[in-house]
Amino acid sequence: MIYKARKGQVNYGESIGIILLDTFTPFIPGDVGNATTYSYPVRYKTIKGFTLDKMYGMDYGFIEAFKEAGRELVQDGVRAITGDCGYMALFQEELANDLEVPVFMSSLLQIPFISRILGNGEKVGIICANSKVLDESLLRAVGVTTEPYAIIGLENKEYFYKGVIEEVGELHADKVEREVVEAAVELVRQDPKVKAILLECSVLPPYAAAVQEAVNLPVFDFITMIDYVHSAVVKKRYHGFM
Repeated sequence: MIYKARKGQVNYGESIGIILLDTFTPFIPGDVGNATTYSYPVRYKTIKGFTLDKMYGMDYGFIEAFKEAGRELVQDGVRAITGDCGYMALFQEELANDLEVPVFMSSLLQIPFISRILGNGEKVGIICANSKVLDESLLRAVGVTTEPYAIIGLENKEYFYKGVIEEVGELHADKVEREVVEAAVELVRQDPKVKAILLECSVLPPYAAAVQEAVNLPVFDFITMIDYVHSAVVKKRYHGFM
């Protein structure tokens, strides 16, 4: 087999590029921002100055910085590009049009798919970091039109707020897990039509198993999406017997 170098590329083998907010939050295993979450190599790029406050403010002024970060990741050899905040749906369309690899910036992109695997009238329950920010315009940006959904936010949960939104620099993972599970139970209790859960925020996948144990429903998150796309852009040959 002959391998050919790609001009301008000096490292190889990182399949997924991840664009990060400029944050001060510990990324524990299972978080999008922790490389040990994945069974394959990923490559990160931080948008300096693009803080959580700017994301919540829907600051579109950073679009060129996002494009440049995406182009650098593509030059580094990644085969697809994602982000670390569901609200990066704001940039989905323009980045997908600008970059030459698949782009999936938001966990919310999974909503139409999840909705299609549920029965008529059944809903996707969305647990998000801040329900005050997640509006119809963001959902439309990821293709949500007529899909039924229910939303609950974590902005009023003490330990989630301190660790993720206020960014105090430490995260009480056990207490955050308890808050996320409480939100899931509340969401299903308030709306029995919720038959699947989507964890919007990139810090929430570590708690997905606990959520599922509590509500006994399918649970989707950023990692289910990233793993899915990775399986499409890096195919493996099958080996076995008959």
